[in-house]
Amino acid sequence: MPRLDQLLLQRGLARSRTRAQRLIRHGRVRLRDDGRVPTKPGEKLPADTALDVEADPEERYASRAGLKLEAVLAALSMPLAGRTVLDVGQSTGGFTDCALRHGAARVIGVEVGHDQLDAALRADPRVTCLEGLNARAMADDPRLARALAEHPADLAVMDVSFISQTLILPELAALLPAGGDLLSLVKPQFEVGPEGVNARGLVTDPARHGEVAVRIREACATAGFAVRHWQESPIRGGDGNREFLLHARRR
Repeated sequence: MPRLDQLLLQRGLARSRTRAQRLIRHGRVRLRDDGRVPTKPGEKLPADTALDVEADPEERYASRAGLKLEAVLAALSMPLAGRTVLDVGQSTGGFTDCALRHGAARVIGVEVGHDQLDAALRADPRVTCLEGLNARAMADDPRLARALAEHPADLAVMDVSFISQTLILPELAALLPAGGDLLSLVKPQFEVGPEGVNARGLVTDPARHGEVAVRIREACATAGFAVRHWQESPIRGGDGNREFLLHARRR
């Protein structure tokens, strides 16, 4: 007999096994015959088991990151209709998915890893995925240069991990036109250094969050961006860290 999470994936009721497991653990899957709500993704069930799945707000985009971008778009009332978006740190495509659903005409993604992008987004003709590309050197990458020559981007979105955004901002400044916008998810745990996180990798000192805000603003100014908006993300990182969203504009 198959596992419950496998059943969800096989029937197209979840986009990945990880997301299937989250649906189960959050009590959003019910057995239609007896109404029972299973809580273990590994539970074995007959292959023909009838299942009902409750919609999960966190499943609206290819990843939870899409909800974070949605929050800052709503706060700014920023229209994306017809725009080409450069997505730095594309990963599974949460930001890409959100941008397209808000009207973006095209998304050009930059990702240092491989084979992470959601299959549906990878097949979407509006999406370009440039893998194995380090954002610290993207301004000199010929693949990205060709993509932007064909579809110039006036908006960049960024969600990166294990690297400080201060190292990427100069690259973005070289790629965006004057007046171009940047929407970025700031993750303090990757900005404060090892001494700023506890044993669980969490930044718990509010003063550290303030230091990060100052450092990012200064780095933006040095790179040629003016920060116009800063807010806390309504959704914390997967590890529980507080995260922040900024809007900056290329001077």
